[in-house]
Amino acid sequence: MSTGKSRRERMSGNEAVAYAIRQVDPDVMPAFPITPSTEIPQMVSSYIANGEVSTEFIPVESEHSAMSAAIGSEAAGARTMTATSSAGLALMWEELLLAASNRLPIVLTLVNRTLSGPININCDHSDGMGARDTGWIQIYSENNQEAYDNYIQAFPIAEAAGVHLPVMVCQDGFITSHAVENIELLEDEDVKMFVGDYDPEEFLLNPGSPVSVGPYSVSSYAMEAKKLQEEAMEHAREAVLAVAERFEELSGRKYGFFEEYRTDDADYIMLIMGSAAGTAKAAVDELREQGKKAGVLKLRVFRPFPEKELAQALANCKAAAIMDRCESYNGNCGPLGMEVPAGLYRNKIQIETVNYIYGLAGRDFTTDHVKEIFAELEEIADGKREPVQHRYIGLRG
Repeated sequence: MSTGKSRRERMSGNEAVAYAIRQVDPDVMPAFPITPSTEIPQMVSSYIANGEVSTEFIPVESEHSAMSAAIGSEAAGARTMTATSSAGLALMWEELLLAASNRLPIVLTLVNRTLSGPININCDHSDGMGARDTGWIQIYSENNQEAYDNYIQAFPIAEAAGVHLPVMVCQDGFITSHAVENIELLEDEDVKMFVGDYDPEEFLLNPGSPVSVGPYSVSSYAMEAKKLQEEAMEHAREAVLAVAERFEELSGRKYGFFEEYRTDDADYIMLIMGSAAGTAKAAVDELREQGKKAGVLKLRVFRPFPEKELAQALANCKAAAIMDRCESYNGNCGPLGMEVPAGLYRNKIQIETVNYIYGLAGRDFTTDHVKEIFAELEEIADGKREPVQHRYIGLRG
């Protein structure tokens, strides 16, 4: 039984995630510092030094080593997490694929930061999006509260029967990771009961039940293993929603694949991820006061990609702006600019979609930008303007 208690606190996003880690008390945390996620392992190491958690912290020489150690400890039967950003995630690349293919439910808190070059330490989604096809579940957070809530939900999603896949819990570097907001914290005992004990079916240090993790897979078996991994991602859809339902009972806060903000009667919808969704909502409130039927669809779960649900959510609008905080360098659009229209097409939803690139390397994205985009959507829907795809917002002349 949960206590139903909670308390309000002021925390940065990094503090909130570190606090959630203290409450979950994972068995092992290997980590290597990198801006802007450095504070998370720093704070957790302080919890360990103060005797507040039993987590074994492993200092390593690189992020590649951090994920290698995470794979080893998770395979041995220990609940494991780590944290990184940007180039740190890129250095983990080989190991990310191994973690997912070995079906290890590691949780990684990713504080999104642009990937070089040019060298820059500010926010965009190029790190997470660069790893979008590694087989990891990906959940994005709008604010500090969501970073905390998503982290707590990540373990039961990752460890669910039929899933056993690693999870990235993403938040925007500096924008949420370092900014302080009021948030609502759950009680320690409620978090522990919600997450539960980690009881893997198979693990290396299980006497009398030998298993092999990461063996060479010959051609006669490798394709079947990949299919099983893909099916696990499909099962993750059910796990995401089931865990969200349990979390709502505990906290009163509702989650799903995405959040629909003032979309019920919206003629024009902006689909967006991360902290910029708050900017979009503020602009929509102002547009609604002017009689404009605008709405925001904030995508929370990028992997597994909720294609059918998104198509249904966008089906009744006249035009949608698909917002990418990352460049795909395909000459046509960003990652969401590929996946959302493809999903609409497969589900036979015929609406106008326009892809925009915004906020790269920390570039400001304002309510004026949002209003400008909605004005363009209205003109496009009315036939007064031809859509220009793949347009950069806030680009200096």
